[in-house]
Amino acid sequence: MKSILALLSVLVLCTANADEKPKNIIMVIGDGMGPAYTTAYRYFADDKSSANIEETVFDRHLVGMASTYPARMSGYVTDSAAGATALSTGFKSYNGAIAVDIDKKSLQTTLELARLKGMKTGVAVTSQINHATPASFAAHNESRRNYDQIADSYYDRKLNGMFVLDVMLGGGWDYFIRKDRNLVEQFQAAGYQYIDTLSALGDLQPNKPVIGLFGEQGMPWALDTNNRVRLPMLTGAAVKQLENDKGFFLVVEASQVDWAGHSNDVASAMAEMHDLAKTLEWLESYVEQHPDTLVVLTADHSTGGFTLAADGLYEWKPDPLKNLNASLTTLAAKMTTSDTPFEEAHKGLGFALTEEEKALIATASIGDQKAVYVQLKKVMDKRTNTGWTTSGHTGVDVQIFAMGAGSEHFSGHMDNVEIPQKIFALLGQQAD
Repeated sequence: MKSILALLSVLVLCTANADEKPKNIIMVIGDGMGPAYTTAYRYFADDKSSANIEETVFDRHLVGMASTYPARMSGYVTDSAAGATALSTGFKSYNGAIAVDIDKKSLQTTLELARLKGMKTGVAVTSQINHATPASFAAHNESRRNYDQIADSYYDRKLNGMFVLDVMLGGGWDYFIRKDRNLVEQFQAAGYQYIDTLSALGDLQPNKPVIGLFGEQGMPWALDTNNRVRLPMLTGAAVKQLENDKGFFLVVEASQVDWAGHSNDVASAMAEMHDLAKTLEWLESYVEQHPDTLVVLTADHSTGGFTLAADGLYEWKPDPLKNLNASLTTLAAKMTTSDTPFEEAHKGLGFALTEEEKALIATASIGDQKAVYVQLKKVMDKRTNTGWTTSGHTGVDVQIFAMGAGSEHFSGHMDNVEIPQKIFALLGQQAD
């Protein structure tokens, strides 16, 4: 199989001119983002005052589709670890694998090759920075669940005497500031700057590595963030820190599109998609100013069996999703501690509940936050006519989006392992 990868790399290199090879590579992953999510976002973002439905940044840069199945031993439906391993190494592995093959042997990742070639490297994600996707680019472990081991490896494992990552932005206090080990202090002693608030992103010292952690595990939902976006802030700060003469490799992940899908929470799903769309718009402008940069966006899989239209009705109505002032999770928490829960719901949702909707919510104990959250999701599904088939992943193909130097190599239908194989080729395959 390694010989096949090498052959594919040579073929790509033979068809690419030297000036097509990017200086910087930004790999963006919309975790759980199947095609229904980008379609839904188009309608969610639509300006209804105009005659036409406007294209989105996703529409502008769609170039292909990819299959996502894992190694044969795990069947046809991938988890995030196997999906990210395929996207980082160019090899299929089992569900749960973090950049290891089916025999649990380490596989080189595109990010690692970039590091060995002298490029700066980083991750900017809304999950914890040692979650399945970022870990599959910067670590190796037989199980995605070994969070402490993966966090430790970010400090303990070196490539030619260098830390694997120059920039780490996302969540993860629980794993990096532990009773048995304080990795933040160790990184600080090694010369990294540390921040724990988004407002501090603008105060980073240039040309100095950074670890920024903004949540115990993942970051708060986009709907619970002051300006409703945080991934563009992380991405912009990461790029600024990574820019240098030799180029950089950055992994960006809209992690919580997947979490919204698992929760069957259409409100957070669209807010997370908006966060990603604004990130892509920022990257679109960056590539215009830095045409030697390649941006590739895809998904590791789709989550939730998200459906636009349910119950035999030919309609999907996103308007109720547009005026929320908090996530449904946060709103449920407020309702369970309020003497006037339905007034709290009105303020949080941006619309008044009908008597039928109040009765639906009242079937749960108002003191039970989880139960109220479930009923709020049902209200939003009914209002929008959204359907879900599962709380897990599905096996559908996902989209590929690309812009910038070398983007022409990612068009058409391919398997997910072909994406990193092309990136390996653009990197030159062997470390300098």
